[in-house]
Amino acid sequence: MELHLIKKPSAYFYNINIITIFITIIIMMILLFASSTSTYKRSAEIVDAALTNAAEDIQTKSDTSENCDIFSGEWVPDPNAPYYTNTTCWAIYETQDCLKNGRPDLGFLKWRWRPDGCELSPFDPFLFLNLVRDRTMAFIGDSLSRNHLQSMMCLLSGSVNPVDVSKPDNPYSSWKYESYNFTVVNLRSPFLVRFDEPAAANTGIFQLYLDELDESWTSQIDDFDYIILSFGHWYSRSAVYHQKRRVVGCHGCHDPNITRTPPTHSLGVALRAAFEAINSRRSFHGTTFLRTFSPSHFEGEWREGADCPRRRPFTRNETALEGFFLDVYETQLKEYFRVVERGKMNKFRLLDLTRAMLMRPDGHPSRYGHGPDKRTAGTINDCLHWCLPGPIDSWSDFLLHMIKMEQRDKLFSVNKKMMLNKSNNY
Repeated sequence: MELHLIKKPSAYFYNINIITIFITIIIMMILLFASSTSTYKRSAEIVDAALTNAAEDIQTKSDTSENCDIFSGEWVPDPNAPYYTNTTCWAIYETQDCLKNGRPDLGFLKWRWRPDGCELSPFDPFLFLNLVRDRTMAFIGDSLSRNHLQSMMCLLSGSVNPVDVSKPDNPYSSWKYESYNFTVVNLRSPFLVRFDEPAAANTGIFQLYLDELDESWTSQIDDFDYIILSFGHWYSRSAVYHQKRRVVGCHGCHDPNITRTPPTHSLGVALRAAFEAINSRRSFHGTTFLRTFSPSHFEGEWREGADCPRRRPFTRNETALEGFFLDVYETQLKEYFRVVERGKMNKFRLLDLTRAMLMRPDGHPSRYGHGPDKRTAGTINDCLHWCLPGPIDSWSDFLLHMIKMEQRDKLFSVNKKMMLNKSNNY
């Protein structure tokens, strides 16, 4: 099935405005130091005006006030969606290409997230690429992390496509948007810590070493400007937990000699270790986003043919987070606020998508993760990943908003420093 693509309004003039602002600041700084005292005062006034206007401009164009929680809201109709299709994007895996695989209903594509009391702008590829110019963004975690990256690359595909710069000796895949010198990285690490695979997939016992982080990503931290941590679902699997080279517990192992340990306890230990590893790298000055848990929507036991048959979003009163999903979410929040409250050096941000995605049971591939010729009686419906295009595209709306806020804060900081310098020189 094909869709007619509706192009998103360009933010060309907004992008040029931001670039112009930074160029203006640099030029004015040069004039500031090159001028005489009288000229200096006049130049300082011009700089102040430029900086103030820049800060006010970004704040005016931001989607929300400081007090608006963009993660609390509801899904509302969006007749302009989607902003790409399975025929315009090269990055879609077949297992998430619901349209190609014959999904007959298109209503799940026609929604957007609207926060309570404010608006969240749709993803603007030109603005995004200008804001992340000369940077590297790493998506670290499980297959939902990859799902997010592919969604973002699809949203960018209407503007520019990247070059595959993956190297055989690297433990990750990477693509570069050469005209912006922007690189994205996909690094698989479903537990964030070192683990041994079971002999039988999905039915065996994993061995997790909770105090030994996965070096495939920790060894690369200094190369990244943005890190997006995305994990959780794999902790529902049966596992034996190790710390300090000894077994400390297990989940689903059926061994009477091993202490039963809630999987979310082990998840919390791993997340805390990940945060500490990032903070220990003195050369890393970037931003780390913790993407909170994205619930699946199996109605029944997934191994027994459960499906996600709903065809519209839930309202906020129609569903609630509970059980393992609630435990994972609360554990992630606990560890995030622990690191923030301790005043750690590096910046951590919460990409709190759990509530929004809980309300989208209609956005999964279900049986349309496979073409008709590949569906068998034993095929498991996919109610975990997200169709592309689909609700997961909103994750990049949230991400862009948060990066814009970072840039706005930097402008205010520059403004404050220059005002202090001017005051000291009078």
